[in-house]
Amino acid sequence: MSTLDNILEEINKAESIVILTHENPDGDAIGTGLALYNALKQYGKNVDIIIPEYPRIFEFLPGTDEIKKESDVEKYDLAISVDCATIKMLNGFANYFENAKSRISIDHHSTNTMFGDINYVNPEAPACAQVLIVVLEYLKMDINKDIGTCLLTGIITDTGGFKYSGVTAETFEFAAWLLNKGINVSKIYKKVLQTKTRANFELSRIAADRLEFLEDGKVAFTYITKEDEEKVGAGNGDHEGIVETGRDIEGVEVSIFIRQTDKGCKVSMRSNEYVNVSDVCLLLGGGGHIRAAGASMQCTIEQAKEKILRQVKAVLWNKGDGAFVSFLQQKGHT
Repeated sequence: MSTLDNILEEINKAESIVILTHENPDGDAIGTGLALYNALKQYGKNVDIIIPEYPRIFEFLPGTDEIKKESDVEKYDLAISVDCATIKMLNGFANYFENAKSRISIDHHSTNTMFGDINYVNPEAPACAQVLIVVLEYLKMDINKDIGTCLLTGIITDTGGFKYSGVTAETFEFAAWLLNKGINVSKIYKKVLQTKTRANFELSRIAADRLEFLEDGKVAFTYITKEDEEKVGAGNGDHEGIVETGRDIEGVEVSIFIRQTDKGCKVSMRSNEYVNVSDVCLLLGGGGHIRAAGASMQCTIEQAKEKILRQVKAVLWNKGDGAFVSFLQQKGHT
């Protein structure tokens, strides 16, 4: 029996299902989660989706009004995690996953720890939404306009509007297939990539003013504080996209963005050609993709900056050769 057959079997026998995703969810996490939620509801299942907080730009997605911040269900028959590499990143609600009778992980991160009872992970896919399309098609679940809107949102956001190197021919085939179902690609693109809240614009301007170029211009670094967010009236997700500013500057290989939180700092990193920021963030307790990753750190912005730069320098000047792999091995991460 294949993994997809096992997934179908667990869905069919489950009386109650919960869908979970990672903390600080992006468009791929939210889009994939809602696509699965809408598909399972259409399939006749009793299903909840729990996302404590998400950026308001995604409120247009079908099903957002049914998202729960928490649940009073003590034990679900089935828990499904989407777009999440490790159990500790499950929004602080890993207990829903751990307590469930059966657990499934659907993901596309190469750093996935295979923490489910059943794991369907394709690290070659540029978005988890692309993985879910395969799953839904195999399970013969109809992808209607609402589900397709959620899926395409996931693909567009995680590929940067089809511009990242991980995009495959299959990605465009899926996009064309969804377009033929009546999904408005240009509308989704504008909503998730071109429309900024006023607070996001103000935070971006503050971060741009603070931008530093380090390591002969190969590293761009900036940050925002809690005070900055309070000053501009920022809401959840209004910091999204700021890290891309540094990556888009000529000569920059690594862009580092730090956001101060109540518990310390949230770090976002991006790279262009040869630095594997997922490995860097792994050493900081996080993870992600080769060119886009993040971590949470319980320290000040200055302390976080120092620790991150130390790790980045270990690989930056070796241009992706074996030196950093050896460094990881010494730390016990490979």
